[in-house]
Amino acid sequence: MATNGVTKRPLLGNVHPAVIAVWAAIVAAGHILPTIPVFGTGSTFSLTAALSPLSGIFFGPIAGALCSAAGGFVGNLIAPHTAWMGMGTFIIGTTSAFTSGCIAWGGRPLVAVNRGGAFVINGGIIVYIIGTILWFTQDIGRSVPLFPLVYYGAGFIALVVGSLFSGRMFASPRKALKLPAIWLCAFGGLIGGATVGNFFSVVLYRLPRELWLTLTVAAPLERAVFASGAMLIGAPLLAGLPQIGVFVGPGQDDTSAGELPDL
Repeated sequence: MATNGVTKRPLLGNVHPAVIAVWAAIVAAGHILPTIPVFGTGSTFSLTAALSPLSGIFFGPIAGALCSAAGGFVGNLIAPHTAWMGMGTFIIGTTSAFTSGCIAWGGRPLVAVNRGGAFVINGGIIVYIIGTILWFTQDIGRSVPLFPLVYYGAGFIALVVGSLFSGRMFASPRKALKLPAIWLCAFGGLIGGATVGNFFSVVLYRLPRELWLTLTVAAPLERAVFASGAMLIGAPLLAGLPQIGVFVGPGQDDTSAGELPDL
């Protein structure tokens, strides 16, 4: 479908595939940058953790998830030391991108019935529901109900607040509002991805109950730091890329979004 010569790509968030491919390459390259230790586990996180939620914020939940999946998979190949879950590690970043995209692009209401009578729910909520159910399928998970209550609860609050308000914040001419909007989307998305990662941590490594109790406080703080990194990286890009004809993120004027700028 074309409008005024612009090819519409709903699944790609109306962004040229070449732009998405470039970002996927950046996500992959991020895996070779210095890693950050995760408190108390002996494992590390690549700085790509701060880039994955931006995939969803920039391109929407579907295109963003595909972008992070491609970049994450290649990144695991070139930097296997970051693949603590083997070649399936990219699933966490993919889920983070999808959830962040649902928050940034989903709008409101979070739950609705469309004109056809079908029940519609924000995809980010589905991620949290599935992740929480997976947690409680494990004996260790059931023994530490405080962990998902605090950790997932903090992310879910960011999901709700971000879904309700970030759309207007992204569309506002006040560029400073993009900072908290990105942070909310990234924080909610990162914890959404963590719901999957935590389940696999329990299944693969049987981390003890005492560690999860410690992470009840430490994990939200770590994700807040990663969300801050995404905010500091993403806000200048959201403000600067439209100046060269590359329109990304919700609330942008996408009349030229299907085109690449002339070089």
